[in-house]
Amino acid sequence: MNSMYFTEEHNLFRESLQDFLKKEVVPNIENWEKTGVIDRFIWKKFGDMGFFGINYPEAYGGLNLDLFYTVIFLEELQKINSGGFAAAMWAHAYLAMTHLNAEGSEAIKEKYLAPSILGDKIGCLCITEPFGGSDVAGMRATAVKQGDHYILNGSKTFITNGVFSDYLIVAAKTTPELGNKGISIFVIDRETEGVSATKLDKLGWRASDTGEIAFDNVKVPAGNLMGEENQGFPYIMQHFSLERLIMGINAHARSEFALEYTLQYMSEREAFGRTINKFQALRHKVADLYTETEICKEFNYSVAYRLNKGEYVVKEASMSKLKSTQVADEVIYECLQFLGGYGYMEDYPLARLLRDSRLGPIGGGTSEILREILAKIIIDKKEYKPAT
Repeated sequence: MNSMYFTEEHNLFRESLQDFLKKEVVPNIENWEKTGVIDRFIWKKFGDMGFFGINYPEAYGGLNLDLFYTVIFLEELQKINSGGFAAAMWAHAYLAMTHLNAEGSEAIKEKYLAPSILGDKIGCLCITEPFGGSDVAGMRATAVKQGDHYILNGSKTFITNGVFSDYLIVAAKTTPELGNKGISIFVIDRETEGVSATKLDKLGWRASDTGEIAFDNVKVPAGNLMGEENQGFPYIMQHFSLERLIMGINAHARSEFALEYTLQYMSEREAFGRTINKFQALRHKVADLYTETEICKEFNYSVAYRLNKGEYVVKEASMSKLKSTQVADEVIYECLQFLGGYGYMEDYPLARLLRDSRLGPIGGGTSEILREILAKIIIDKKEYKPAT
């Protein structure tokens, strides 16, 4: 393991996590993939082990560790070959909980963040809308202030943990005429009257519950506003750096998993009297794939290092997701090809891995959107600044 970034304590944490996943998660993956429901007990076990509190304050039960523990958490989740299970875990820990920690009041943190760290409550982040996609500023959901409440109306879609979570972090326009300057963030209990969810049927990420959520005159207490009113857009943009880096790290980790599995297969599979890892055409292709993966990994580690120091890395995190997800799709496509007919069989891991990986260039900002963001930064010299 790269000693530039990982200490002996990091390595011991990785071994502990690997052992936990092997014993507690892997035996259940096939069932969760088939049913599309992750049993509730595993969330509690993750909480008991401290995995949800890795980089959250000790005051709420967290461990307050550096970002490279999170890197390890993400990498090892990718190597159990269930993108859906991994997504459910990190969407809770690093999408919903990130907003609770950054913008939540003390009361909100006590009510939602502390039990989230323990695995007693599950959260989801609701930003994407049926007509909006990556266009956050174009969202239509509204939250109109009426006395000591807001009345929330609208819908969200493609929400990971959107069906079975206990609470929802929701973005809505509190001052629609201001466009993206009129968005606010709220936390809402699942059981609140007017909240309903429909489970979506997906190509991959089968284990996770991805939902379309409707809000019909939902009465939200003013105390559930997170941060300042109309500051939701910069809050969202600020946290996108972490989300994009997470997806970049996920991508290089699944590339590594695919290559490790495929190399083992190639060392055992024989054709024309020798193992197929002796054929030059395949050897050179593997060399190319390994090179691309290693470049992504080293870049992602350097971005994580900068983010851990508090730098605002929106450009670099966007590059991380754009390139790493592209490389992962290429690596997994080629690895499936190396397995021949067996790559197409569900008994082997590459078929699921291919389906799960395909969401990488789509979720959390499409590659097309990321290219435009990067073009604005590189060509137009646009500067994105953190929320004040």
